[in-house]
Amino acid sequence: MTTITQIAVTLENKPGTLHRVCSALAQAQVNITAVFVPEVKGKGKVRLVVEDLNRARDALRAARIRFSEEEALLVSAEHRPGALAEVTEKLAEAKINIKYAYATTLPGHAQAAVILAVSNIEKALTALGQS
Repeated sequence: MTTITQIAVTLENKPGTLHRVCSALAQAQVNITAVFVPEVKGKGKVRLVVEDLNRARDALRAARIRFSEEEALLVSAEHRPGALAEVTEKLAEAKINIKYAYATTLPGHAQAAVILAVSNIEKALTALGQS
């Protein structure tokens, strides 16, 4: 488990807006390792995890795309039933709110990558056995 910095971009929910962000990052050779795009009416906040945060910042600024940065947790969990329940139980017991989460794994892989935005990162790290 580690903390990560996500890029957050508020986008209108219309064709081409996500492409503009992805294209700017692609042209700068920035690899996107995770993306969270909620379904919303009007405008919504898209969150991205990238391999090269500094290059991503430069690319978005050059494309005149406004963004912010947010800290989150990156948790590696076993790819099995109940693994996420164990993580969320520890956070619930420590009274830590999960604002949002997204995760993925690939078939045949033993680990899942879970990104959690929580109310208190330091307290969450302690609750999950890291500090």
